[in-house]
Amino acid sequence: MLNPFPRIPNYLIPPLFPPPPPSPIKPEPEPSPPPTKPDHFLSSLSSLRVTSEFDSDSRVFFHKLSCKLFDNLAKLKLSFINNSKREITEPQLALFSKHLSVYYDPEEQNAVLQGSYDVNPTWHLKAALDIKAQQGEVAVIAKFADPSYAVEVLSPIPDISLPKATFRFPMGEVSLEEREEDDVPKLSLNGIVKGPILKGVGTARYKDEELKLRYSYKDGTMSFTPSISLPTNSASFAFKRRFSPSDKLRDLISDTPPQAGAWMSSILSLPVNF
Repeated sequence: MLNPFPRIPNYLIPPLFPPPPPSPIKPEPEPSPPPTKPDHFLSSLSSLRVTSEFDSDSRVFFHKLSCKLFDNLAKLKLSFINNSKREITEPQLALFSKHLSVYYDPEEQNAVLQGSYDVNPTWHLKAALDIKAQQGEVAVIAKFADPSYAVEVLSPIPDISLPKATFRFPMGEVSLEEREEDDVPKLSLNGIVKGPILKGVGTARYKDEELKLRYSYKDGTMSFTPSISLPTNSASFAFKRRFSPSDKLRDLISDTPPQAGAWMSSILSLPVNF
């Protein structure tokens, strides 16, 4: 006899669940505005530097203003003097860059141009031009393997004359140029040699057929500089001494003791006959 109730198979039927609701759509973030580029003029003003110095002897102020331009590609500098009458005198305006410099004098209404260029590590070119005088010079510099040695050949423009040759070495330089004396061209030899001697610095300078020998010594408390010129046999001597409150010599010099760290200087010049 057939069973009216069929047998249920022995396996599990996964329950049916409704699908999950869709996730809400997040709004896309608004794009941020592009960054604004800084103003070059304002960035230059941020690097503005002002320097003022006061000279108690002449009672004038020296002012210097400088700022960098075009992402440090150039530098602008203004200098002037403010005298006791509050007048501005001797203004100077200069623009510096890597290869070109311009100096402008508002009072003279004149500009001087200076340029330089490195052709390679050995050869270097430089030139200068005075706009008002319409005169200048062009120079070629050749360096050796040791950069402390160099040869420079300088020629004035637009004058046509022999160029000036200069040989530089670690202790000084020697130059040879043509000069006119009584409308007669003549070769002139000039030079300077400097080096350490006796814990100081000795200098020998030869210019215009005159030899000047100079010795300079300086330490923390004093300095003296004797010199002599030949063939005029004129000699000079400069001496400076720093005094402190513990020095007893100040009572012999003045009734008013000097301030700490003050300098006393004395310069003596006299002819010497040999």
